[in-house]
Amino acid sequence: MKKILIVDDEPNIVMSLEYIFKKENFEVFIARDGAEAIDIVDNDIPDIIILDIMMPNVDGFQVLKYLKRSEVLSKIKVIFLSAKNKTSDIELGLKLGADKYVSKPFSTKKLVKEVHLLLNK
Repeated sequence: MKKILIVDDEPNIVMSLEYIFKKENFEVFIARDGAEAIDIVDNDIPDIIILDIMMPNVDGFQVLKYLKRSEVLSKIKVIFLSAKNKTSDIELGLKLGADKYVSKPFSTKKLVKEVHLLLNK
């Protein structure tokens, strides 16, 4: 069973994505901010992370930088899911090493498709 970590501080998004990915037969982990996400990946490495950028404590950019500093954690696929949709934000996210950048509001159907595409590469 593939593991997915959903990192977002918006409860409605978390609940919706958790439901969808459980239906897709993923083992789902939830983090409400970047610090919690780092704690989770240090204990149980997911196959893919859906990562918001604007969160309290530690933001998504900082989480991605943390992942990329580790040979093991840098292999985790990362999709940024963010309301920050300026070209400069998207370019920065991809430059830091995200595999995909999806802007909010988003299509859950497309997001699920992106997750499957990345995991089947």
